[in-house]
Amino acid sequence: MRLGIVVFPGSNCEADTYYVLEQVLQIPAVYIWHTETRLPAVDGVILPGGFSYGDYLRAGAIARFSPIMEAVRAFAAEGGLVLGICNGFQILCEAGLLPGALLPNECLEFRCEWTYLRVEQTDTPFTCAARAGQVLRMPIAHGEGRYYADAGTLQRLEARRQVILRYCAPDGSLDPRFNPNGSLGAIAGICNEGRNVFGLMPHPERCCEMELGGTDGQIIFQSIMRSRGATNSTVAGASRG
Repeated sequence: MRLGIVVFPGSNCEADTYYVLEQVLQIPAVYIWHTETRLPAVDGVILPGGFSYGDYLRAGAIARFSPIMEAVRAFAAEGGLVLGICNGFQILCEAGLLPGALLPNECLEFRCEWTYLRVEQTDTPFTCAARAGQVLRMPIAHGEGRYYADAGTLQRLEARRQVILRYCAPDGSLDPRFNPNGSLGAIAGICNEGRNVFGLMPHPERCCEMELGGTDGQIIFQSIMRSRGATNSTVAGASRG
């Protein structure tokens, strides 16, 4: 399998993502520049973190108009896997590929810290290697990460099991003290109705090696591999750890 990483002006996590895929997990990856109008032959697309177009207007608002996004929309409509991390999540919401919006953190501060996440659903290509209720530890780094949607949208997300990750306490309980940005419902990540588009604010690519503080981020990429029938001894070993 091969994954594509879209690079926008202002992206700053594309190299981290590429390194994790190629060097840590041995998953072939390719960069895709934002001005491209077609996707290369890939099994999935990743919109990485950063500050696309300097986050002018609001995070992700300009990137949604990049030429490559039309190809990403078509890819998703055909069932292709699309993963948005942090700024990538913001872009997916701005582009209408995911519902809701990411607003400034409730504290009005940039938050850069480790968080705990409870896995709510495992029947997605992004969490099928996890256990329901499993608590993951991943870092965040954002100023606009507070998930918001109107009451009707939130009700549909819950009813259709589209809330995939929630901020939680280390024991998995929901505690406002462990919600770093004030997201409604402690939402940290959601998917679309087709379950092939997933956005999350935490950074899995920043926690795939013990030298960086943990390997829980591997579960996201491991799940993508498993969903596509790919195997890899490095990833398989990590799943047993």
